[in-house]
Formats: sequence, structure tokens, C-alpha cells
Amino acid sequence: MTAAPPDLQSVRAGLRMQRPPDPQQLAREAQWLEELDRGPFLARLRGWLSLSGPGYLQSAMTLGAGTATSSLFAGAMFGYDLLWVAPLGMVLGVVMFAAISHQTLSTGLRPLPAMARYAGRPFAVLWAAGALIASVVWHVPQYTLATGSLDDLGKLSGLAVPPIVLSLTVLAAAVAITFCYGSSPRLVRAYERALKWMVWAIVVSLGWVVMRTDTDWGKVLAGFVPHLPPDRGGTSSITLVVSGLGAAVGINMVFLYPYSLLARGWGRAHRGLARCDLIGGMLLPYVLATSLMVIAAANTLYASGEPVGKGATVQAVGGVLGQVLGPVAGRVMFDLGILAMAFSTISLHMVVCGFVASEWFGCAIGSRAHRLWSLLPAPACLAPLVWPSLPPWLGVPTNIVCLLLLPTTYVGFLVLQCRSRYLGADRPRGWRLVVQVAAMALAIAVIVAALAAYLATL
Repeated sequence: MTAAPPDLQSVRAGLRMQRPPDPQQLAREAQWLEELDRGPFLARLRGWLSLSGPGYLQSAMTLGAGTATSSLFAGAMFGYDLLWVAPLGMVLGVVMFAAISHQTLSTGLRPLPAMARYAGRPFAVLWAAGALIASVVWHVPQYTLATGSLDDLGKLSGLAVPPIVLSLTVLAAAVAITFCYGSSPRLVRAYERALKWMVWAIVVSLGWVVMRTDTDWGKVLAGFVPHLPPDRGGTSSITLVVSGLGAAVGINMVFLYPYSLLARGWGRAHRGLARCDLIGGMLLPYVLATSLMVIAAANTLYASGEPVGKGATVQAVGGVLGQVLGPVAGRVMFDLGILAMAFSTISLHMVVCGFVASEWFGCAIGSRAHRLWSLLPAPACLAPLVWPSLPPWLGVPTNIVCLLLLPTTYVGFLVLQCRSRYLGADRPRGWRLVVQVAAMALAIAVIVAALAAYLATL
């Protein structure tokens, strides 16, 4: 027997990601999905795609500063050779997220208490602590990129604004948006829609760069075959491999994903939809965006023969677009896209910290304690003042540090996947259990092996 599902209204209120869906609409949706499950595959696929959502949210979340820096430096330093890294990292994430969605939608239980009860309290503590630590650590490079982009835009318009002023402006805007979650859904939706358009604008622009530059498609295909190219320019390829794996799926995403499912009111009838959403909404957009970034950087920065080192500035990396779209238009498009990626991640980190506090410590949403916890990563805004010369490369080691926090949480979900006390009749059995456990264990082993290979080079 599994525990009774929790009050979904309280779950939605805790997540604050959107307005609670109408119960009658959810009942009709569940009935329609159950009927859809009995139909042909193509009909199911069309129906699932029409309701996709949480996967796109995860894709938008991970397309942040960490992904941008790891992908652009991979292309600028190693050409097409590391195209395989981002897809591999996301495939590993999809394997784990598929298990997480099955567990969450089968039981309806809030994931953090379920982890503590059925896998062990240490796993839950490490998961919550990891989400907080990752949000704080990952916050610093976001401000580095955001202020660098704003500074470049200012120079293009003839304005010279101190970086700390730009950083504090970003902080103020992020705090305002973060505190609007739950109180002004319309404003939040408009904000998220604008960020999505800005992020996809740079993806389209990168696609234009690929179309307008010489691309060796044979080498592109070879770049998707896992291999480690020799070190170049004093940089080890394993560094960017581990950074790319860390950028693909963060422990922050692992924390928010199951709650985003519950916040939508999804349940057992949505399990097939959730699996389709992970492929169409998370895997494919991420692989497309990161591949275009790597190819565009390889076709411009790498092909130019000019070394792009760890100290490269935002302006230098902006040459990815500037060389094709023009020195002004290209830099503006690049700066706006990077700013959107960084700013969305800054506000999301605050949401994560506030939500961990509300879930773990019982802080009421909107209370003073909750808002103070939301501000936990805010001191990172001082990075441009304390370290004025921090380059975008900072995102690479930050990705690696945060990846160190992920394996224990994945092990916790692997334990849950095997717990009959937790999943009851929904626990996979026979060959399905063997395949799923083997896939999850392989995902964990790949991450651990990559980290071990990186640490061995230090």
C-alpha cells in the first residue's frame, strides 16, 4: 500500500509556479488521457504534444549561463570534437527524470518527504542542501555574465556605468520578479514569455551563423561520437566534458521538476505524457540549442585560429555572432540572449532557495522567513566589485563544483525506484525493473567516472 496522495492544492501553493488548475478540467484531462492510452501510438503522440509543459520549463531553466559558457568555450577551443557532451548529459538526465516522474505521478507524494521516509533522511538532507549550495555557487557566474552583457551594451551606446551599479540593478529586478511569484501570476507569465523569446532569439541567431559559415557536416557528425580530443591551449578537454555534463542537469532542476508535475495537478494518467514531454520538451530543444552554440563557435572563433583562452571577455565571445550579423547587431543579439539566460537563472535560484526553506523548514510562502531564504544567493551580486576581472570562464568550474552534488541524489532516486513500500504495485518488476535500474545505475556511473577522470588531472 502506498500513502494517500497529499493535498495537491497545498503542493501547488508551495511551488508557486502557476495558478492551480481547475479540478474539473483536470478530471476531464485525466479521462481523455486514459482513453488516449488505449489508442494508436501516433494519436497518443499528438495528444501528448498538445499538453507538454514541465519539460519545456526544465529546458528553459538549464539554458542558462552554465550551458552558454560550456558550449561556447567547447566550440571555441575544440571545434566540433565535444558536440557529444551536451546530448549525453541531457540523455542521462532524461533517464533519471523519467524515473522521478514515474515515482511522483504514481504516488502523488511530495518528493522530499518521500525521499526522507523511503530512501533515508541522509539522502533527503543532501538533496535539499545540494539544491541550496548549487543555487548559491551557480549564482556568481550569472552576475559575471549579466553585468558583462550590460556593460557591453552600455559601451555600444556610449554609456559607461560602473559594474557594481549594473549588478545591483540586476539584483533589484530579480528580487522584484521573485517576490511576484504567487502574488502576480500575470506579470510572471509575461516575464517568462519575454525571457523565452530572448533566449530563442539567440538560438535562431546561432542557427543563422551556422547557415552563413562554412560547416563541415562530416566532422559535425563525427563530433557526436564520444571521444576525448588532445589538450589545446593549456586546457584539458576533460574539463569541458565535466562542465558540460554539469550544465545539462543541475540539482536545482532535480529539486523543482517533480514539484512542477504536482503543481500542474498531474497524476497517474499523465505518466505517458510526462515521458513524451521529457523527450520533446527537454531533450530535443536542449540538444538543438547547445549543438548550434558549439557549431557556431567552432565555425567562427575556432576557425579563425585566434586563441580563446580562459580570460576571454563577454565582448570577445560575442564575436560568435558579430562576425556574421555585424559588429553591432551581432553583439547586441548576443548580449541580450546571454542577459536573458543569466537573469532567468538568477531569479530561479532565489525561487529554489525559498522553496527549499518552505518545504524543509515549513516557512509559509510569502512570510519574512521565506523571503529571507529566497535572498540567500543575493551576496553574489557583489562579485563584480570583489572580483572585477572575473571572465565568463568562471561558469566552467562552477558547473563542475555543482556536478559533485548530483550523484548522491540520483542514488536516492535509484533506491526509491526499487522500494515496494514506496511504489507498491507501481514498482517495476521483471525485465522492466532490470532495464530501468541498469539505466539509472549507468547514468550515475558515467557522472562519477567523469568526475574521477577530472579530479585525476588536478
